[in-house]
Amino acid sequence: MKKLIQFKNIVKEFDGEIVLKGINLDIYENEFVTLLGPSGCGKTTLLRILGGFLDATQGEVLFDGKDILSVPAYKREINTVFQKYALFPHLNVYDNIAFGLKIKKEPRDIIEQKVMRMLKLVGLEEFGKRRVSEMSGGQQQRVAIARALVNEPKVLLLDEPLGALDLKLRKEMQLELKKIQQEVGITFIFVTHDQEEALTMSDKIVVMRNGEILQTGTPTDIYNEPKNRFVADFIGESNIIDGIMKADRQVIFEDKLFECEDTGFAENEAVEVVIRPEDLDIVPVNAGKLNGTVRSVLFKGVHYETIVETRSGTSITVEMTVSDSKPVCNPAADEEMSANDFYLDVTDIEELTKADIIARADAQAWKTSTEELVSISKVEYEIKAEKGRYPVTFFTQAGTMTTVEMIVDDVNKVDAKNETIYAVNIYKTIDDIKESIALDTDLKTWANAQAWTNDGEDAVAVTDVEYSFDPENIETGKYKITFKTRGYEYKIDTTDKYEEGMRVGLDFTPNDLHIMHKEGGGR
Repeated sequence: MKKLIQFKNIVKEFDGEIVLKGINLDIYENEFVTLLGPSGCGKTTLLRILGGFLDATQGEVLFDGKDILSVPAYKREINTVFQKYALFPHLNVYDNIAFGLKIKKEPRDIIEQKVMRMLKLVGLEEFGKRRVSEMSGGQQQRVAIARALVNEPKVLLLDEPLGALDLKLRKEMQLELKKIQQEVGITFIFVTHDQEEALTMSDKIVVMRNGEILQTGTPTDIYNEPKNRFVADFIGESNIIDGIMKADRQVIFEDKLFECEDTGFAENEAVEVVIRPEDLDIVPVNAGKLNGTVRSVLFKGVHYETIVETRSGTSITVEMTVSDSKPVCNPAADEEMSANDFYLDVTDIEELTKADIIARADAQAWKTSTEELVSISKVEYEIKAEKGRYPVTFFTQAGTMTTVEMIVDDVNKVDAKNETIYAVNIYKTIDDIKESIALDTDLKTWANAQAWTNDGEDAVAVTDVEYSFDPENIETGKYKITFKTRGYEYKIDTTDKYEEGMRVGLDFTPNDLHIMHKEGGGR
């Protein structure tokens, strides 16, 4: 097919804000192209630049190989249908459609031939004399389309023209629009935020977000092979699971290795796995690649939306005590030292070492003048395998010292159905918090936060850290910190109804797994 329109590095700026960030896109003759994305993504701005209603800040728009940015809107071989159809209420249907032809001063008999052809095309042959104010929304839309097409443009732009219609009429008009496009044989460029409209009508979908094109392709390509989480979520329903691409055609998720059909990823690359709800089958537990529990069942008219939980997420909350204590200074040795009180479990005592204590207390010493680290040469303490508070003193070779408390308490853990999560309370200073470069990671380290499966075979990632304080403006006091693991839930479209609480298996094929780079990566 011949390229009809070429957007080349289109940039658009409004009041200092860039809303289109270098758009490059080719559109071919006789294509039905949909610009799809959420409100504010730039799709209507791009359409208006093509239509001649806005100027581009930078770039070119080629139409049949010629730059048209300096061509006025009325001279472009492009017509537009807006969501508000802008029909003339004082004119009947015939005269609304004929308006542009009369402006061009075409002969009356030619006008009649063209208008009657358009009325037949949009199924309104018997409505020519009807006032548009007496017509339904769907009929008014057909009049607007006929008025645009009667001028025989090479391109028809449609800016969310179905948005004002009810659901049933919208679905009917989706099919009608596609039929009209095929009959007239011209390029349609359609703007919408409705994914179903895009999938139903388009030859090509352009998914946009924040002034950029994320992916371009056929509806099948976009649906089956989304390039990132946003596209997968925006186009249809998706189950998206964190995984590791072990090698070509081998992906690990939920701590299990599965075959897939994707290649070209780095070995052991962190990826996201997409499984569409219709690609999952519920089977007996002993036949499932994954096993889980039915958590909810929702009837959707032609199928049931069934949620199966394969692993529950767990959480644990600890207390962080923040003080404004400063390092101990030893001017004679040009040294400073810091350490924090810390918690231990009774079960830790037997295997406690000097290195463990230094790490738990985050004990450090350094030269005041150079900030070069100094070794902690000695640790003195006495401790019993019972609950209580026990002093521990750290020394450098030069005699700098500080004393903190080891607080022995019961094991702080939460046992859930499938896993256990563990963490300890924390003592830190204001400076510790403010100077942390990766606070979530440091909090997990300081609290020794970890999780594992109940059979003890596998570690489980602590994925989320939640707190309510502002690290930049933290004050002394006590703060709650919650550590969480991520559970796994799958949405499945089923024709059979399953009861909540049932144990079931989930089955899928390698072809059902679609692997994506993590957000920000490129395919």
